Amino acid sequence: MRTRSVTALLAAVLTALLLVPATPAAAHNSLQEATPARDAQLTAAPTQVTLRFLQRLNPSYTTITVSDADQRKVPTSAPAVDGATGTVTIDGPLGNGTYTVGYRVVSRDGHPVQGSYRFTVADPAAPAPSAPASPSAPASAAAAVSTDADAAGEPDASGARSGDDSPPVALLAGGTVAGLLVVAGVVLFVARRRRARRTT
Repeated sequence: MRTRSVTALLAAVLTALLLVPATPAAAHNSLQEATPARDAQLTAAPTQVTLRFLQRLNPSYTTITVSDADQRKVPTSAPAVDGATGTVTIDGPLGNGTYTVGYRVVSRDGHPVQGSYRFTVADPAAPAPSAPASPSAPASAAAAVSTDADAAGEPDASGARSGDDSPPVALLAGGTVAGLLVVAGVVLFVARRRRARRTT
């Protein structure tokens, strides 16, 4: 009877500990969906950029920007926040080229999460893009994808990257299971030994 109680207790402890590693990650916000999506090839220039996150957004701490291939910011409206969704309206038509969407939001625990992704406008009816204003500017700079200094780099539904630097949940869960199995083995061994002594 005592052995069954010990086994049930260990099972309950194991279940509780397996849920613990997921708690810090759940506290951080992350991008779930974006329009235009990451690496999208558009035949018509978008008029808005809409980002949907895992958690509700605080309008005071939500930033969404759009930059062209020369890292010049495209004029947009301030982010309009509706629950977990933020939207900016692009003030003028976008020409053909590659654009970078950058965002910065705050999680429930106050941790800032930021990231960026690119999309390309390739409208066959649009005029050819003008030459860069500064030829010496490195073209590769616009392709850089910024992430939070604490970001773990896990891709979300839109392909953008965000998160934190906490260890992988699978690794923590694996270590927890291994440790609890050892403890369970010791407890069961002691319980059987006591039972054997009583029977003798």
